[in-house]
Amino acid sequence: MNLLVLYLLLLKASVTSFSGLGSLPMVRNDFVVERHLLTDHQLNMAVVAGRTGPGPFGLYLVCVAYAVGGIPGAFMGFLALITPAFLVIPLMRWIGARADIPRVRSAIRGLLLASAGLLVSSSVPLTMDAFTGLFSAILMAASFGVLTFTRIDSAWLMLGAAGAGLAASLFR
Repeated sequence: MNLLVLYLLLLKASVTSFSGLGSLPMVRNDFVVERHLLTDHQLNMAVVAGRTGPGPFGLYLVCVAYAVGGIPGAFMGFLALITPAFLVIPLMRWIGARADIPRVRSAIRGLLLASAGLLVSSSVPLTMDAFTGLFSAILMAASFGVLTFTRIDSAWLMLGAAGAGLAASLFR
């Protein structure tokens, strides 16, 4: 894939997401659904790799870019990840100066709701791909419960899930 196109696709996802996994629906649409560069399984693996490493949640974009374009692709993914940080400063200043205006607040609320809907819509096929049996369903339900009803850091959950997966593989 052309590195400039890769950068622009990831930049589009990064600019329009507002948070790490908020870009997942756009990335899935561009790389899995439209261009068939990745499968849902490969995208899941990139998300896992990005989430288990240190740093911001958006690092999965670098993993996606690496899967598509190797080391040069990963560099483009990194650039796409950091570019919005330089663009958002003037935007945040503008929004901050107008935060008391009801229409601006309503627009922001609408963007947040649309982003949540996009995230849910892309989570369903990725979740279905991750289910490989009863154990994976139980692990997903337990993870959902722990993250929803406790204040446990997600890093501990990821470590626990990795340990549970390793333990389960010993009994197969």
